[in-house]
Amino acid sequence: MRYVLAMHVVAVLALDGVVPFDLSVPGQVFGTTTTSGDVPLYEVRACTVPGGVRTSPRFGSMRVETPFRLATLATADTIVVPGHEDVRADPPAEVLDALRDAAARGARIASICVGAFLLAAAGLLDGRRATTHWRYARSLARRYPEVEVDPSVLYVDGGQVLTSAGVAAGVDLCLHIVRRDHGSATAARTARRIIMPPQRDGGQAQYIRHEDPPDGEASLQRTLAWLEANLHRPLTLDDIARHASVSVRTLTRRFREQAGTTPLQWLSRARVHRAQQLLESTDLPVERVAAEAGFGSPVTLRAHFARRVGASPLAYRGAFRTREPSP
Repeated sequence: MRYVLAMHVVAVLALDGVVPFDLSVPGQVFGTTTTSGDVPLYEVRACTVPGGVRTSPRFGSMRVETPFRLATLATADTIVVPGHEDVRADPPAEVLDALRDAAARGARIASICVGAFLLAAAGLLDGRRATTHWRYARSLARRYPEVEVDPSVLYVDGGQVLTSAGVAAGVDLCLHIVRRDHGSATAARTARRIIMPPQRDGGQAQYIRHEDPPDGEASLQRTLAWLEANLHRPLTLDDIARHASVSVRTLTRRFREQAGTTPLQWLSRARVHRAQQLLESTDLPVERVAAEAGFGSPVTLRAHFARRVGASPLAYRGAFRTREPSP
């Protein structure tokens, strides 16, 4: 007996002035995501108004027209809104209505870069944490004060509504969605195909400052590699600073500059990621996962896991510790 996979439809909404790279990202990621048997898992449909749209002239003016229209949003499983040229312009009312209707029926909605402005205009980010390109974060916060704007991260997973920072962060977000849908192995396979790391550490705060570090300041790479190899140990700030041969104050400053976060926040995120890998790929009991990931106890693991992943370790394992569906 043969089973047919239900194709997950991803609608990519292209408005006038769309950024070409943002428009292409969902197709690059979701369009190359398959099972280990090379069966496609997503169908990507770029949607335009009749007559097509023009891309932002800053990135090469082109016209884009597809056979799919706004009505595609009514049945899509996931909707991705790329960045567009003029974030100050009022979006078309029919577009806002279509997004609100899609959200009301439970569709997952994501934005790339300044596409977050469109989600905010539709009211989908009210009371939520969200991100956008760091250059436009203040503008988003001023225009939509109901939104909790975080300019330091690459993306924010709010469950049904997700937002990402600029340019390549859209790839990070789409890979995260693949990981959420089908687990780390599938996301890693897709990442290899598009020549991207499966998951980048740090946030966009590491990209805001562009000057070189002062002479004599070493890279954190050696310390980060040491941390990855010692996640199971009960490390303190003093331990990390001692390994880096700097003071705690200097260590914290370097982490802010080079990793976009604090040492302990980086350590917590790395430990949660290790726990995710163990929950997906092994049958170890939660107590052992907690110890291997450096949380010490299941209670501590559950607290950190819930805050960063939004689920319990057992619920996460139930969702992702599964075999890939057979075609």
